[in-house]
Amino acid sequence: MVAGKNPAEAGVSGEVQQDRFVGGQDLTRWDTRPGRLLASVVKRISSLLGSHAALVLTLAVGAALAVTLASVFAQVYESVVEADGVAGLDHPVLDGAKTLRSPTLDLLVTAYTDVGGTIGMPVLALAVMVLLAWRRRSLTPVILMLVAGLGSLLMTIAGKELVGRTRPDLADAVPPYEYSASFPSGHSLNSVVIAGIVAYLIILRLKSARARALTAVAAAVFAATMGLSRVYLGHHWLTDVLGAWALGAAWLSLVITAHRLYLTTRVHPA
Repeated sequence: MVAGKNPAEAGVSGEVQQDRFVGGQDLTRWDTRPGRLLASVVKRISSLLGSHAALVLTLAVGAALAVTLASVFAQVYESVVEADGVAGLDHPVLDGAKTLRSPTLDLLVTAYTDVGGTIGMPVLALAVMVLLAWRRRSLTPVILMLVAGLGSLLMTIAGKELVGRTRPDLADAVPPYEYSASFPSGHSLNSVVIAGIVAYLIILRLKSARARALTAVAAAVFAATMGLSRVYLGHHWLTDVLGAWALGAAWLSLVITAHRLYLTTRVHPA
């Protein structure tokens, strides 16, 4: 046990006592009929398999839904791009971003965007995951962050394979160049999901409304600036980023719902 740490704040008891309420709202209370039905199903699964197994199964189903959502969204996105629509903003926004560039700013933004890349983001997520699991003496942060990251990766792969959109011309981009399909922006999607789930896990233990708001704002600013950095560097179109934000927010909502269901099985077993 961590020195000086209240035993009630760690382990299963800590998850029930510390994570259940956020600003007076009981996360194990379901006010809608579909919510109560879903909670009832998950509680029955929990009684057979255990709460953590039920959480994993719920997240697995959520991941399948997320990939399906990505596939449907990709088709809609492709139709929008072909018909112009919001994609009409892509070229003007990229042209505007190019006017802001300078050697120093290019270097700083490139370093920043590397944090959300295929090396930076996993390392950051792993460090936070280990820290949260150690402090809480619980596997729940590990499960949530691993599955959240996996779902984000699967949605990125599905979207790129289905749409196959070409990135902006290399002449309009800041090196080092990238050559994979453009939609969705993996940096943008991953930053929403990882920053969002980290913020959620931290907010669960914060008592101050101001601290919770600042944590949420910090996560939102990180995700927003990560996405915009991709447009600034000419590595993605604006609509690649907008689509990634939408997919990331949807998947994050599913992961948080799964955790609420997990808490429900702990507080109100079948």
